[in-house]
Amino acid sequence: MIKHIGKKLGIIAVVLGASYQSHIYGQNDKYAETWESIAQVNATPDWFLDAKLGIYAHWGPVSSAFVGTEPSKHYAGWHGMMMYNDGKIVETKNGKPSNNYLHHKKKYGKPSKKGYIEIIEDFSPTAFDAKEWADLFAKSGARFAGPVAMHHDNFAMWDSKVTRWNVMNYGGIDPSAALKKEINEKGMRFIGSFHHAFTWKYFGPAHAHGNIDPKDYDLYTNPHSLDNDTPDEAFRTAWWAALKEYIDNYQPDIIWFDWWLENLPEEDRLKFLAYYYNKGKEWGKEVAICYKEATFNEDVAIKDYERGRPNQPKQNAWLTDTSPGAWFYRPNAKFKTANELIDILADIVAKNGLMLLNVPPNPDGSIPPEMQKLLTDMGAWLEINGEAIYDTRPWTVFGEGPTRLPEGGHKVEEKLKIEYNENDIRYTKKGDKEFFAIVLDEPKGDVIMKTLSTDIGALNSAILEVQLIGSTEKLKWERNEKGLVIQKPSSFPTEYAHAFKITLEGYKENNIGGDVEAHID
Repeated sequence: MIKHIGKKLGIIAVVLGASYQSHIYGQNDKYAETWESIAQVNATPDWFLDAKLGIYAHWGPVSSAFVGTEPSKHYAGWHGMMMYNDGKIVETKNGKPSNNYLHHKKKYGKPSKKGYIEIIEDFSPTAFDAKEWADLFAKSGARFAGPVAMHHDNFAMWDSKVTRWNVMNYGGIDPSAALKKEINEKGMRFIGSFHHAFTWKYFGPAHAHGNIDPKDYDLYTNPHSLDNDTPDEAFRTAWWAALKEYIDNYQPDIIWFDWWLENLPEEDRLKFLAYYYNKGKEWGKEVAICYKEATFNEDVAIKDYERGRPNQPKQNAWLTDTSPGAWFYRPNAKFKTANELIDILADIVAKNGLMLLNVPPNPDGSIPPEMQKLLTDMGAWLEINGEAIYDTRPWTVFGEGPTRLPEGGHKVEEKLKIEYNENDIRYTKKGDKEFFAIVLDEPKGDVIMKTLSTDIGALNSAILEVQLIGSTEKLKWERNEKGLVIQKPSSFPTEYAHAFKITLEGYKENNIGGDVEAHID
């Protein structure tokens, strides 16, 4: 008996010791620049899992590039790259100059003589108001927000001391500092996004044309060929200097990376991971990192899908970055509707994901009225139905209905026009006795949740109550072999999707107890 007790105490001591060691590592030890060390980080903090919706804003010098374009013509994104595509020095598919090239030539002059610097010098952020931005982001229901800190054009949207190409020098403001203050005061977390790994390729066409003053290589990078995929040491040093300065000065809760970072050496990526996660410890908060492609792995950071998402739930939390229209300002822009974005958000959350929604401000820094309405409409819906979105986790089944993504991955939103209807339902949960069914359009008759059929083993608990969130109406419902059948409510509290809260008895097992007769075979 004593031996057994000793053995049990030994096991307890080992478990507690391991827990203690883990706690000590988490509090005091620094992460080393190795995958093994960084794998011990909690890559998905609870606050991130709970947030579900964030906002960032694509705004900078290139926002003004499309002013004066012709509505009938198509202009590619990545203007600072495409404006050099003349069809001769930089080849195009049809051998003709790109519309971006023609537009820039007409507006500023020949790109080889009047290059991207002309666009930077044209930047005039006269209407930027950080408080107005933060107020609107809060009204949208976002729980984290921030700027695109540095896009492919190598231009810093903060008061930088490591690059002269910054918004303080060419605009007289520091939007990152102003937004951090206002966003934090609204109770939201702060995100900064970085896209400047791709700068090496972005300005390759500029070097193909030549004629760049060597003093401006700090913007355009050192000369290299179009097919060169190996950034030089000067580029890598500048890439890290900008990133480190932003981390140190603004202490972001989230660092988000665009693609092409996987082309930087592994040592550079490990240096960032260790530095930022150690800074999070120093600041006393858990931070999050988002990435694309093969930059990191899902044990150390959060995978992002551009304008896309998986077609099934994933064990590790993930993120969709998407935009209701173009990434940067375009004249007469067309935006998705609040209805479309809410349906996408519900589908994302049901699959263990989050949405990072882009806001493309006007060149002067004001936010278009159409975008303001879209965000406030989303916020009004979340004000009522947020209980089914925030702080939830995936349920046993992510959803049901006829509308599914045939494939998962990047840019599936661009490939496919998805329209959800009243038969499409997405499920989320809070604990074991409460889950939610989000019906993605107003039902024309009874709501039938087939997944909850008594003939299917998805739900093995009695239902105690069914409520329409935002309504006080007592619903009539029945669970049978067809599913959970809810009589259509007399009215709905919001437009767009509708969320039902389902309260369960919970799983139970009987115990025989102390009755001797009950134990007799």
